[in-house]
Amino acid sequence: MGFWDSITQGLDASTNEVLAHQVSDRVTLDIATDTLKALKKNRRIKLAKGAYIHSDQGGHYTSPDYQKLVKKLRLGQSMSRRGNCWDNAPQESFFGHFKDLADIKPCETLDELKQEVKAAIHYYNHYRYQLNLKKMTPVQYRDHLLKLA
Repeated sequence: MGFWDSITQGLDASTNEVLAHQVSDRVTLDIATDTLKALKKNRRIKLAKGAYIHSDQGGHYTSPDYQKLVKKLRLGQSMSRRGNCWDNAPQESFFGHFKDLADIKPCETLDELKQEVKAAIHYYNHYRYQLNLKKMTPVQYRDHLLKLA
């Protein structure tokens, strides 16, 4: 297992903004449930009624404990179809770009790794312009959409 297996994130499907993330030194159910809890705690985010959380069909996401928490947070749950990589393409695309942004090689401790991931996510959300978002950053595009509403 590599580092990229021990990070989870919540990515907004409309803006590509990373809304919550977790980094761990092991892949357990907690990494998935803690990401949901971080999403709920994020005061900057107001989830729309009927919001969905999407994932692959990994054991974390099919766990009864995870599914109970999804329902408790009043989220819908969708999962990629087995063997269909296109369902999870936005997540895979994010990680492809994220691997280029996060300089994890010099990290010697879990705390250093967490700081690097946090910094890379901040850069991605606030400074990385995206062509499919009208050449705006995810945060700029979110603010743009809110002005239109």
